[in-house]
Amino acid sequence: MGGGSAAGRAERARGWVGRWSRERGVRVAGGGSRRGRLGGAAVEALVLPLVVAGVFGAAGASAFGAAGGGRGGWWRRGGDAVRADARAARDAAQQAFYELDSTQRDVQLAVETVQAAEDSAAGRKALADFREISGRVDQVSVNYLAALDAQDLDAEELESGAASQARRRLEDVKGQLGSAKAELDGFLQRLEPLVQHAESQLMRVTPAVEKAKRSLLAATAALEAVRAAGLKADDLAARLAELAPELTRLNEGAGRHGVAPTLQRAEDVARRAEAVAAAAEQLPERAREIDRRVSSLRTRIQALETKAGTVEPALSELRRRFTTSCWQDLGRVSEQVAEAVRAAQQKLAEAARARDEQRWADATGAIGTVRARLDTADGSVAAVNERLRQLNEVEHDPHREIERTRFAVRDAQRLAMAGRQAPDPRHAGPLDAAVGRLDRAVAELEAAGRHPDYWHFLTELAAVRESAARVVSLIRDDLGAGHH
Repeated sequence: MGGGSAAGRAERARGWVGRWSRERGVRVAGGGSRRGRLGGAAVEALVLPLVVAGVFGAAGASAFGAAGGGRGGWWRRGGDAVRADARAARDAAQQAFYELDSTQRDVQLAVETVQAAEDSAAGRKALADFREISGRVDQVSVNYLAALDAQDLDAEELESGAASQARRRLEDVKGQLGSAKAELDGFLQRLEPLVQHAESQLMRVTPAVEKAKRSLLAATAALEAVRAAGLKADDLAARLAELAPELTRLNEGAGRHGVAPTLQRAEDVARRAEAVAAAAEQLPERAREIDRRVSSLRTRIQALETKAGTVEPALSELRRRFTTSCWQDLGRVSEQVAEAVRAAQQKLAEAARARDEQRWADATGAIGTVRARLDTADGSVAAVNERLRQLNEVEHDPHREIERTRFAVRDAQRLAMAGRQAPDPRHAGPLDAAVGRLDRAVAELEAAGRHPDYWHFLTELAAVRESAARVVSLIRDDLGAGHH
């Protein structure tokens, strides 16, 4: 009999059916898991008779012959042929169903890929079309199961008429299964461009997420290094903590949040984490720079206190030798400088405290305020000494200032006449006014006697030179425009 006892062959047949039912599960009407389409018991009921028939066929035939099966065998041979055709139709329908099931799995995977990556009208239409097609495929599957269950093609008592009817029904449902598979194949072909684009999008997700995680790890390491150096960096720690929920969403994946939002989230996390890491890496140098600036400003305050000592002697000389108009606008410089020094010292102390407390922004702001006040105070001290110098020079030789101003006016006049028979009125008018203003300033100085207003004289001549400079600038602009 080849193959062991009848009990052993039956046991192997049941094992084969169990494996077949697990690998070839089918979906029942109404949806549900595609991997659970037909229960193991139902499959075994469909297939086990075939296997048992194959295993015990020879033994059964021998037993029939021994019992006198030779008499009347002619009428059974015709029925066997009809049942064999029906079973062949069943096998063909089963193969068509398996092919349809495999195709539907492929289409389902493609649609899920598109759905994960494509939040677009095309993606939504593909999903809607697939649901519609799946409804028709499910109905064909129901028809197949109904045809499969209509007759027990392995029953010895099955009549030829019933077998023929079952064959026709199975052949019809095989055609339905083939049509459904063709529809799925066409849909998958139309979906291919969207699938390729979705796959290219999905391929970007993993590198982007990994980059974001590496950036977070680098930021964490940089922050730990800063803290090990004795710097708190609480603001950076808070910025890094804000990224924890974003990391959770990245770990949940694009399947839950979509490809485009996941890519955008990964890029945002990487950018923010890199900013935290960069700030942490710069923090020690920032602290050292603030220390240097605080020290430098402290030295500068001391220098200003020294220079402030020259203000009062200079003002005293201005009051003694020159008219009130020559120094009146500088009369409160001493008090202003002393007040600026006190304010700068207080603000610098605030900057030092902010540095010690690692409030970097506050420290930087206070340092900027100190610098601005010192700049103003330095300018005031310089103004007093410069005023005394200018007045001394013009008192000693006023003609030097007059000649300097006349040269500026004549230079502008020569430029205004270059290449012209007559100057442009836009140039001639301001220059004529400048000449008149210069002459009046000189006449007033000469008429003042022993106590002239030298400061008024100097400011008038400075205004004349400024007028001449404006005319020169206007002429050069005209020449440049004409040149182009």
